Amino acid sequence: MRRDFLNRILTAAILAMGLSGPASAQEGGVYRFSPVNQYGINLTAAYWNPIIAYVSEKSGVKLQLKIGRTSADTTAYVLAQEVEFVFSNHLFSPEREKLGWKVFGRRNTPPVSGQIVVPGDSPVTNLKQLAGKAVSYAGPEALIGYKMPQAALMARGIDVQVVFGGNQDSALVQLFSGKVQATGGNAQLVAGYAKREGKSYRVLWSSDPVQDLALFAASKVPARDVSAVGNAFFGMSKDARGSEILHQASVQVGLTADVGFIASDGSEYVTERRFYQTAPASLR
Repeated sequence: MRRDFLNRILTAAILAMGLSGPASAQEGGVYRFSPVNQYGINLTAAYWNPIIAYVSEKSGVKLQLKIGRTSADTTAYVLAQEVEFVFSNHLFSPEREKLGWKVFGRRNTPPVSGQIVVPGDSPVTNLKQLAGKAVSYAGPEALIGYKMPQAALMARGIDVQVVFGGNQDSALVQLFSGKVQATGGNAQLVAGYAKREGKSYRVLWSSDPVQDLALFAASKVPARDVSAVGNAFFGMSKDARGSEILHQASVQVGLTADVGFIASDGSEYVTERRFYQTAPASLR
């Protein structure tokens, strides 16, 4: 009961923050940090708030979580330049790279894949059987979880009914409730959901491996602040308290190992950039 009450309060606070109007950069000495909605709002907050509190303390640079109701809403804040730090892979198209966002780190996980999955007991055993069926995705901005799987279906001439859930968890809820026949998703998030909820699933298609999401900073953020924030992120796994925070965060979302962050200049994201060169126009 108490946990449900606290979750409602937390959700209200996040929505109030995320759905507020545009604000000036670093208002009151605070930078906004917008991670893509990979999970529901409560779980996203439970994962990120302890991490950004630690990073704020260690770096001396105050970060504040800013997310919208859906992953597309959150990305809209990013594209409108209403935030200063981002955890995303929605910024690798040629047009968006012109906005000046710079990769300074990434989450240190093994490469992940886009997938199309069905429940473990589904009669659907191949992609062709999805023709005309409903397939759920997190949202129209999801590169690994929507654009790559949908491109694979389109390349095979398989027309499906696209349903957006707002985040990966919601898309999977639609799958296991029987509202859709398949779900496209990030393999890491699909596995995490199945682990948390005790669900079994079968993979019909997987993309080539790609990197996990990246940490970006806006070009308007001073280099000294980007450096301080980056060093705090990268040092978490080497610090006892930081390691414990990462452990608890990883457990919350069903990651199979305690996952920290490492430095990156963005050069690992070749596959993501190449995707936009050959993807259907509707997915760019």
